[in-house]
Amino acid sequence: MTAADVRVRNARLIVVLVAAAACAAILWLTRTYTFYFDEWVFITTAPDWTLRSFFEPHNEHPTMLLKLTYWLLLHTFGLRTYLPYMTAALLAHFVNVVLLFEVVRRRAGDLVGMAAASLLLVLGAGWENLLWAFQVGWLAGLAFGLAAMLALPRWPPVAATLVTVALCFAGTGLVFAVAAAVELALTPARRRQVLWLVPPAVALAAWYIVFGRFGEHPNPPPTAANALLVPLYAAWGLGQGLAGLVGAGGWIGWPLLAVAVAVLAWRGWTRGVDAFAISIGVALLTFFLVAGLTRAQLGWQQSGAGRYVYVAAMLWLILLADAARDLAWRGTWRPALVACVFLASFNSGVLLFEYATAKTAQMERATADLQALATERDDPCLDRTRDADVLIMPGITAAAYYRAVDRFGDPVAGKQVADRADFEAARGRLRQANC
Repeated sequence: MTAADVRVRNARLIVVLVAAAACAAILWLTRTYTFYFDEWVFITTAPDWTLRSFFEPHNEHPTMLLKLTYWLLLHTFGLRTYLPYMTAALLAHFVNVVLLFEVVRRRAGDLVGMAAASLLLVLGAGWENLLWAFQVGWLAGLAFGLAAMLALPRWPPVAATLVTVALCFAGTGLVFAVAAAVELALTPARRRQVLWLVPPAVALAAWYIVFGRFGEHPNPPPTAANALLVPLYAAWGLGQGLAGLVGAGGWIGWPLLAVAVAVLAWRGWTRGVDAFAISIGVALLTFFLVAGLTRAQLGWQQSGAGRYVYVAAMLWLILLADAARDLAWRGTWRPALVACVFLASFNSGVLLFEYATAKTAQMERATADLQALATERDDPCLDRTRDADVLIMPGITAAAYYRAVDRFGDPVAGKQVADRADFEAARGRLRQANC
């Protein structure tokens, strides 16, 4: 008997319940969090948004539906609580876990599907996507992309629609747009169905020509030299995606990448490869190729950032499921395999807890900054053009902040100052010199 032959009673229900419990636990860990970094760009510009504003990119990403999500949350819950924002992000993560289980289950059975879901559920190395509400755009884009891959075999028009929705949340939707196109193109009987993906491709190209090419680039901006850095950038990111599955990072990604490539090569040599597996592999490489061309100037190790690790880990789980399905499920293999998945998940969960603890301290500093802004508002020495903290909310002046809280509410109203040192430091940054 192999792992693919194992049937687990109520497997889907188990995954749903465990995922819901884990997401609730993460939500509890983030209960003291507040708005941070890029979120303030949305918050301070939201009062002026027009229909055109929704189509303007954030960095290089199409974010129409991400902006709509924040617009709805701002106009319902305002800034007084961060809980609805984190709930939206973790709901998207929950959907990703369940849909990943479904994708893997179709190819490798209940047991492998549950193992894949477990590894993604508490992916500590992907902490950026789990501990920052703003990443709901990436997470939702991946969720609709996974749904598209599930729909593709029977309903190509539905899959094309889901890909379009994914692309409207973030550039991560491109991963599954590429996967869907490659799978259909490599299946002779279905090649004509690629035409269903033409409208999303045309829409994306039109968006880029009219809006996307004017998006802000990181500092320093990308150059032609990025093309030379892409191979190393991609290799590092691929290795970190694998390392993240066991709650690790750094140099261990290199041997894990070598092992994963060898396993996939062996699997392809002995059993052959199908269009789906090739499509996921191409999508994984495309993700780092596109990211590298626009971000490699920041350093090739930037591809190991938590938000990239989450995407890479998800795609690696789908790819490696084909090999995992043939693992023996008898004798001592059973407890050994269970122990491996448990230890990897446990180690990853511990890493996630550590990141959550560290970010709690960072959020105390963010709260202190907001409290300093509230305290200094009527001070004649206030410099309304100065940032409160370039590490927490860069580019957001006191004037822009006050305008936003007047519209959406004060996120620190009624809260006592807990981080006195950062509070006083923020007050000092806000005041005019020699005043």
